[in-house]
Amino acid sequence: MSAYLRLRQICLVAADLERAAADIQSVLGVNLCYRDPNVAKYGLVNALFPIGTDFLEVVSPTRAGTTAGRFLESTGGKGGYMAIFDCHDPERRRALAESLGIRIAAPLNHPGFLGNQLHPKDCRATMLEFDRSEGGETLMGAYHPAGPDWQRHVRTDVTRSLKGIEVASPDAAGLAAHWSRIIDRPLSADGREIRLDHSGIRFIDAPAGSREILANLVLDVANPAAMLAAARRAGLPTDERGFSLYGVTCLVA
Repeated sequence: MSAYLRLRQICLVAADLERAAADIQSVLGVNLCYRDPNVAKYGLVNALFPIGTDFLEVVSPTRAGTTAGRFLESTGGKGGYMAIFDCHDPERRRALAESLGIRIAAPLNHPGFLGNQLHPKDCRATMLEFDRSEGGETLMGAYHPAGPDWQRHVRTDVTRSLKGIEVASPDAAGLAAHWSRIIDRPLSADGREIRLDHSGIRFIDAPAGSREILANLVLDVANPAAMLAAARRAGLPTDERGFSLYGVTCLVA
């Protein structure tokens, strides 16, 4: 098996799943590909959307006391909930995380799928997850979290791909070094970026005393001006660079 490590999926949390799903479809021009019944055991419902060969997920709590619900309460909904990586070696990455003193929040083991969610407090900024889907060596191959036929739902006429994410911290350099150890990829020369297959992670400064968050999604879109107009019509806060979407800012310009 060839080696690969991809930032494959971002998960957001919304109190109203159907409203969030409608906004995502209308503004990003993407299709719903899957609702995962497995998340019910965590007290959640979800919706998943392919962005090219990457994915945007939204979850919503269905009962009190869920991790996602506590995230909404503690953050006021600001920040991305999870960054999920698709890789060939989740077993090794679990061992690496444990050697760094990072707790495993949830082991994931389904037919054809193996992964591990790492504890968000140990990761800082957001929860990290490393998965492998059987048959997922190629980008258009199997990707278990997206259901059995996600490929037929792909649209790229409006939003083409997820180019990367930006993570904000008052200690951006320290967080970058911490994630570099967890992800096992080197930092760029300026110490602020981790390059992955097809995308990257940039660490940006935040005001002193502020919370570390997954702040921004960097999207490749066909027509930035049209997307900003669609965001305004949906009532989403916008500026010249992008728009707010359930905890994160989508940068499109």
